[in-house]
Amino acid sequence: MIDNNRKLRMGMIGGGQGAFIGEVHRIAAQLDNQIELVCGAFSSDATKSKESGRTLFLPENRVYGSYQEMIERERALPESERMDFVSIVTPNHAHFGPAMLALENGFHVVLDKPMTFDLEEAKRLQAKVEETGLLFLLTHTYVGYPMVRQARQLVRDGALGKIRKVYVEYPQGWLSREQDASNKQASWRTDPSKSGKAGCMGDIGTHALHLAEFVSGLRTTQLCASLYTYVEGRRLDDDGNVLLQFDNGGSGVLIASQVAAGEENALKVRVYGENGGLEWHQQEPNSLIVRWLDQPTQVYRANGTGLSAEAASLCRTPAGHPEGYLEAFANLYKLFAGALRAKLSGEAASGYDFPSVDDGVRGMAFLDNVVRSSESTEKWTPFTV
Repeated sequence: MIDNNRKLRMGMIGGGQGAFIGEVHRIAAQLDNQIELVCGAFSSDATKSKESGRTLFLPENRVYGSYQEMIERERALPESERMDFVSIVTPNHAHFGPAMLALENGFHVVLDKPMTFDLEEAKRLQAKVEETGLLFLLTHTYVGYPMVRQARQLVRDGALGKIRKVYVEYPQGWLSREQDASNKQASWRTDPSKSGKAGCMGDIGTHALHLAEFVSGLRTTQLCASLYTYVEGRRLDDDGNVLLQFDNGGSGVLIASQVAAGEENALKVRVYGENGGLEWHQQEPNSLIVRWLDQPTQVYRANGTGLSAEAASLCRTPAGHPEGYLEAFANLYKLFAGALRAKLSGEAASGYDFPSVDDGVRGMAFLDNVVRSSESTEKWTPFTV
């Protein structure tokens, strides 16, 4: 049984010096003072891993040269000392190995998205999570925003009526030109040996699909996709459009692009039902706009009046104080920490809603279906998992 008077102990695989997402995970995990970083294998290069550990002020004997060494040695420590879970922040092709090994050795897992290199790996992880009963968080960041939870609650309550149309778009512009080989963030994302069969659609299209299905409560049953590669010499898609059919008969449009010159991270979702529609922008995350068929337009604000209990519980600052990407990321860790603390205490880890291994399988299936549709002359493709 866990001593509830201590922080949860986190290990990290990847995320060493120069890695963007590793630092984001560390900030998010520690924001609520529930989690502490105690060990890590921060690079596949043992020397770089040790250097990263020193900059994070970790004891030398808890900084490892490989994820295999880390998991083996942490497992051998007394339960009162070893990590409680591992956060894996490597590129796609290096997700499956450490995640599977962690689960096999009894460690709960936080994993960056997309979940794996391909669908087969994703299904194997899903089976292992089901077998072990361990917790698994997939960090689809954007569903950590309070106003996204408020949007979902409005749909769940039936306020919009039957959902007819969903638009989701994620335009970025940072890959509009060929990147220098020294740009680590660009190089692995455009390399099929590391990113998998999809580039832009894997990196941000999976976010868009997850957000659309999360808010609407619908599941895609068919899709029709076109993928494009605009930068000469690039080996994976940098732009794509997908038509969606949902399980309630509704339809949708998904757009993802990393060559929308001038755009930053302009993720936006719109959901329309019989009675009205809602709209949320990631770059203005504190506001949720709701337009009614026969009433004035309504704007919900983070930590403002009229929020659902769930949305209010994820607000951190007084109304009017911006809450953004790091806070949304931290909300996922907050929910995961609550579930893990309950589980380690022998209680039911229910009521903590965060993206799971099942969402990861769905994301990888989406990529398979999108690529198959884009390459097909038939176009409309059943969404199979």
